[in-house]
This record gives sequence, structure tokens and C-alpha cells, in this order.
Amino acid sequence: MNLQQLEYIVAVDKYRHFLKASEACFVTQATLSAMIKKLEEELNIIIFDRSKYPVQATVVGSSVIAQAKVILAEKQKIFDIVHDNTNNISGEIKLGIIPTLAPYLLPLFLTKVVKKYPEIQLTISELTTEEIKKQLKNNDLDVGILATPLNDEDLSETVLFYEEFMLYSNAGNKLLKNKLVSAADIDPSDILLMNEGHCLRTQVLNICDMKKNIKGNIKLNYQSGSVETLKQMVKLNLGSTILPELATSNMSKNEQSYLRKFKAPVPVREVSLVTYKLMRKQKLMEVLKDTIQGCIPDSINKTRNKEVIGL
Repeated sequence: MNLQQLEYIVAVDKYRHFLKASEACFVTQATLSAMIKKLEEELNIIIFDRSKYPVQATVVGSSVIAQAKVILAEKQKIFDIVHDNTNNISGEIKLGIIPTLAPYLLPLFLTKVVKKYPEIQLTISELTTEEIKKQLKNNDLDVGILATPLNDEDLSETVLFYEEFMLYSNAGNKLLKNKLVSAADIDPSDILLMNEGHCLRTQVLNICDMKKNIKGNIKLNYQSGSVETLKQMVKLNLGSTILPELATSNMSKNEQSYLRKFKAPVPVREVSLVTYKLMRKQKLMEVLKDTIQGCIPDSINKTRNKEVIGL
């Protein structure tokens, strides 16, 4: 058994295809297949069920692959330890971020990272929560920035901040007469939502307790993939929506007059750096965390003191 064989079985498990795995590993399919077959013979097990398409790991094969990932991650940690003990802050960070955070959070810290750490290479992708989770586990991403808690034992979460949710409505909404609003007073049929797959949608449904009868409640069934589009729909007097605090930072004074905070317990969104449990690049993760937290407006909480809305 050698590390190369472990890399091959992890690749096949990732791509579910021997040819694609061999191309990713820069070897011929024959070489990759032969090395995996040799490992199976040494262990006296079948790692992959080749009769199925796409290729699937057997029950025992899945356990072997899981352990192979641990071993390969530990190997990489040796290089990371050496790198972290130098004064040179460099390397690549493959970052995934959810669309409801990207346009508001990225401008706060990106310029500082690029200027202060010119040897860091950032690759950024806007993805849904589920896509980020999947890519973290496949080592396609190093870190994700998303709403938590995820309650996933394979992932580690480092809280960055807590941002309040706010009601954004139009002049016709009687709730704007109050300085603070209660979730119980919101008309569910008036709420505009994000598309399925966005965690913000789930959080808004939880705030308004709309999950069980959402279809019957909504008058205008307009669902958007963009927070900015929802804001524009509100301006057209087509409904109300609930926004996380950062999404209100670019609003004009007139637009802010249509925002209302919630009564206690104030609902908040927990935002965290999320990594795979076998996380590498510890030094780079610390740099990223410290930079982001240093750029967050003072008005946004960095410690939990309100009600975190679940996903």
C-alpha cells in the first residue's frame, strides 16, 4: 500500500468514473485501474462496485476511502506545519461564499487581503450552502463563508459575526408606524422570498413561522435568486421582505426609512468560516478570519447575544 494508491481511490470516489479520475491524477486509466486492483488484492476486499454506473464504493470500500482521506490530509499537514513556521504568508485559498453574503461582505475585506498579503492567491466562487458543503468535503474548496450552524459533524465552524434580520417594506405597510416589529405581526402573504436552495429563504420562513402553509399564504409567488431583486420588488410596492443587516448597508437614507428592526429576542444570522474537519492551511485561515473580523462594521455583533435563526 502506498500514498499514490490512496490518492487514486479518493479520486475515483470523487469523480465516480475511472477515466475522469485518471485524468485528474495525470496518469493513464490503465495505470490507475491496475494500482487500485493491486490495493484491493492486498487488502482482500473490493473497494469499488464496477458493475454500477456511475462507479460506487462498496460498504467496506467507503470506510477505506474515508480513512484514506484522513491519511492524505495528515500527509499534507506536514507541509502545512513547515509552511506555518515561516514568516511567509502565501498560498492559495479556494473560497466559497453564499450569494446572499457575497455582494455585501466581499467588498469589505477583499482589497485589504490583496494589498496586505500579495502572495495569497484567492479563488472565489458564489455557491449555495449545499454546494459549498459538498465541495469542502471533496477538497475542491478550502473554506466556505456561510450561515451557520450547519450541524454537520464533518465540518468545523468558526463564527465571524452575527447580523440582525430586519423587515424591509413599503409605505403601505402599517407596521412601519412602529419603531420595532414583531414576527407575529408580519403578514406571511406579503413576504417575498429567495429561491429554494438558499439558506436565507429557510431562515425567513422560520422567522415568520411559514414553513407548513407557505403555498397558501403567499399572494405574489415571486421567488428571487438575488437579494437586490427582492429589494427592488419592495420598492415597487409588491410586498415586503426580510433582510440580513449587511444587505442594508448600501441603502440610501430614504430606503432605510422603510427598514424596521425586530423586538427582542432579536433574530440574527450567524455567519462563519466553515472548513472540512481535516482542515489544512491553518495559518491562511487565521489570516482570513482576522482580516474579515477587522473589517466588519462596529454595529454588527461579533459575539452571540440574540436569537440565532436556524437553517
